[in-house]
Order: sequence, then structure tokens, then C-alpha cells
Amino acid sequence: MAFKRCEYGSASNCPLPEGCRHCVNGSKMVLLITGKCGTDCFYCPISSAKKGKDVMYANERRISCFDEMIEEADSMDATGTGITGGDPLTVMERTLSAIRLLKGHFGQSHHIHLYTSMIDYGKAAELCGAGLDEIRFHPPMSQWENMDFSEMSKIISGTSMDVGIEVPAIPGIEPQLERLVVSAAEAGADFININELEFSESNWNMMEEMGYRVKNDLSSAVAGSEEIAVGLMRKYPSHPIHFCPSVFKDGVQLRRRLIRKAGIVAGRYDVVTEDGTIIKGIVCADDLDEAAAMLSELGISADLMHIDRDMNRIDVAPWKLRKISKKLPYRSYLVEEYPTFDRMEVERTPLKHR
Repeated sequence: MAFKRCEYGSASNCPLPEGCRHCVNGSKMVLLITGKCGTDCFYCPISSAKKGKDVMYANERRISCFDEMIEEADSMDATGTGITGGDPLTVMERTLSAIRLLKGHFGQSHHIHLYTSMIDYGKAAELCGAGLDEIRFHPPMSQWENMDFSEMSKIISGTSMDVGIEVPAIPGIEPQLERLVVSAAEAGADFININELEFSESNWNMMEEMGYRVKNDLSSAVAGSEEIAVGLMRKYPSHPIHFCPSVFKDGVQLRRRLIRKAGIVAGRYDVVTEDGTIIKGIVCADDLDEAAAMLSELGISADLMHIDRDMNRIDVAPWKLRKISKKLPYRSYLVEEYPTFDRMEVERTPLKHR
């Protein structure tokens, strides 16, 4: 396959790994199984709330049990799951349990891929036996130039999983990355994913310590990272390399996941935007039942409103609430929210003040 540019500047010399296909479609749940990790990569973008902590998240939702994991996956009708960390292999039994439960609930067609820095045939065989479909190794940067691929070759030949490498393109160590790419291809890796290096709240010190700068005013990507990845793809057109830019995560992956979830969780009284947020009309009152009765008297049918006692409000079809808000003795608003578990509010516009 020839070098090909795709959405938002992504590029590939090969067909996308199956895990990436689910991600691009917005149908993959992200399961952070732990924030614990045995390596300390200076460029790690994981948030401070998760880094080094033994916590679990399903998408944006902090979870405490696997029932909540399944609930989150159901809420977006997930066709796949990406298990990440930290390093999932630091909590091996938990990771194996999650894989088995996801496969048991959704069936064998539910695609599961996993990220780890531990290249260990015994652990990989256990993961494969539990149902893992794809494993992505992220070796520490210190190993890139002289990495021994014998264990990875054993995993490639001895398991049924798709096996690949996933690392960032780091300015200043181009020879080491090139050696890693060439060696991985020679070892028989099914894919080599190169990500654009990006700044985050937890690694922002890279700018001063490493002399990096942002690509432009609208990006969190490190300048020069994309050029390194694309240069390798052009130099080695027969190697199975895929480049994922920083903007792809929000511009495609996250946006499509939000649109998918919004289409599932939105009620008849909601409006879903083209970006996957939800527009709601809301009425705030001390007595929600009394307010609901008044809304009914003003012509709002039961299927176009919902009493949300957890949020202490009534959700109302926004196109209806606009017309009657002035007749209500209650505070009312148009609210734009994400369809995520925390229902993070984007904007609130007053319609009626008491």
C-alpha cells in the first residue's frame, strides 16, 4: 500500500489496525484499567488525576467496579474496547477479568486491544487466552535503538493476536526511532503506529526542559514530530506504518464517539448537535412535581419532558420551552451538555429568571 494521507493529516502505508478502525468509527470504549506504570516516560500525556494512581476510568467516567464498565460500554453500544493505563499488565488479574467480562457480555466480535510496555510472552499468552485481539507494545525510549525483538517475535508466532508497536515521534532522537521501526518490521510486526508527540497538563515541562515548542497556536502538538513520522513513512514505504496526529483524537475519534453516544442516550425531548453535544431545555423548581403539572397545563406532553431528580430539574424539549418560558414562575434555561456520564455543561442560556 502506497503512502496515503487521510483525515485530519493522519497517514498510512498499510491498512489500519483493527483497533484503530473501531476508534475512528467512534465505537471504541477507552478503559483505563489503572494509572500505575513501571516506566516513567517524560512525554507521557496521562492526566495528573490518573498518572501513578490505581484508578479506573471507562471513557470519562470514574468507575469502581466492572458493572459500571459494562454500563458505560452499553451506553455507547461499544463495538470494541481499548485497554490502557498506566500499564494494564501491572494489574494483570484485573485486566484479564475485564477482557473476559467484555467478551462474555458483548460476544467474541467485540474487539479488544491493549497497550503495554511489558513484552512478556507468558503474560501475552494469558491475555490471548482471555480473549485479547490485539496488543500494542510501547517500549521505553531507552530501548529503541538496541531493542531485542526475540520475545516479541515469539508472541507474534505463538499467539493469535495482532501484534504491533505504538510510540510517539520525538524530535531529537530520530535515529533511535528509525532503528525501532526497521527492527519491528523485520520482526514481523503487524503494524507500527507512530503518534504525534503532544503536550498535556502532566508533561508541559517538556517545553522548557527539552526545548520543544507547540506546532501552532491552535495545537498541543510538538513542532517537528509530524515531519519525523512522515519522513519515515516515505523512506520505508513497504513497512506497515500508521501516523496519528494530535488533532485526530478530538477532531475525529472523540467527536464521533460523542455523536454515537448522544444518539443513544438522548431523549425525544433533546436536540443532538453535529458535534455530538445535546441541547436541553431545563426548568429549575423547588417542587418538581408541581412544576411538571404546570408544564402539562401549558401543553407539554409527557414524552417531551423528564423529571431529573438527581439534577433537581425538569428536562423539557427546548423548542417547546422557548415558547412558554415567559409563562412560567420558574428559572428556565437552554443548556448544551456533553453526552458523557458527568454530563459536563458547555453553555447555559437563561430563558426565564424568577
